[in-house]
Amino acid sequence: MVDSNKLVPYLQIHLAVILFGFTAILGDLIHLPAIILVWWRVLLTVISLLFFIHFGRNLRQLPISLLIRYLGIGVIIGLHWICFYGSLKLSNASICLICLSTTTFFTSIIEPILTKKNINKIEVFTGSLMIPGMILIVNNVDTGYFYGIIVGLLSALFAAIFSVLNKIYIHEADPYTMSFVELSGSWLFVSLVLIVMHIFGIYLNSYLPATAIEWLWLIIFALVCTTLAQILTLKALKHLSAFTVSLTINLEPIYGIILAIIILHEHNTLNGMFYTGAAIIALSVFLYPIYLRIKSKSI
Repeated sequence: MVDSNKLVPYLQIHLAVILFGFTAILGDLIHLPAIILVWWRVLLTVISLLFFIHFGRNLRQLPISLLIRYLGIGVIIGLHWICFYGSLKLSNASICLICLSTTTFFTSIIEPILTKKNINKIEVFTGSLMIPGMILIVNNVDTGYFYGIIVGLLSALFAAIFSVLNKIYIHEADPYTMSFVELSGSWLFVSLVLIVMHIFGIYLNSYLPATAIEWLWLIIFALVCTTLAQILTLKALKHLSAFTVSLTINLEPIYGIILAIIILHEHNTLNGMFYTGAAIIALSVFLYPIYLRIKSKSI
């Protein structure tokens, strides 16, 4: 039975994860190039976060060195999102989301490097269990999705890097200010990339949503699936254990794939071996936190 005092936080974190997973669906429904999609998402989210940081007054308390670090992490977040939605455009939502699941594996390797701690062999072992699942997926999807898989794995790599860096610097500022600065860094980075593309004569086929419904999807994409989901996560973190939150966040690809089947009917283009590979990856994602729970109870 769920503790009645924790029922609301449980609902908050699950709703947040569903909303995060829904971004892949909306990214497919909004017919914009990946980098433009990211530009709009970050811009609208940053504007909404202004209300939570007292319109910039909190920024005065940040040391310049920390401000620069957060902006740098924002660049990595920008790269992650460009690759994530690039993978979505090159393949589909299910493949994009299952590639994101490999973040756990990349984190097990990157965290010891960035934190200068010993490699956790259990983390690497459980993370490496994803490899057979990825082999199944790569060997059993349309070859046209191959580049989508490569870009999706890059997205997971960048996600692992910024997650570890956030863990290192999370206590240096309040979460809203940290998110605002990082996403501002993402927006500046993506804007700079677009400027450089224009300088070199690289123009995209569209910069604005083409229809009113796509504008609506874009607003939901930024304000509901990003800002609201982030707020729900922060609220839930105040009442739930880190284990519970991390285990629930691992459900994002699962929720996302279910939504892709229901809304986008992607099961019509993916075979049973893909879902077998996805199940192997999902199992490996859950093994380590379950191991931690069993270990903590045995101490």
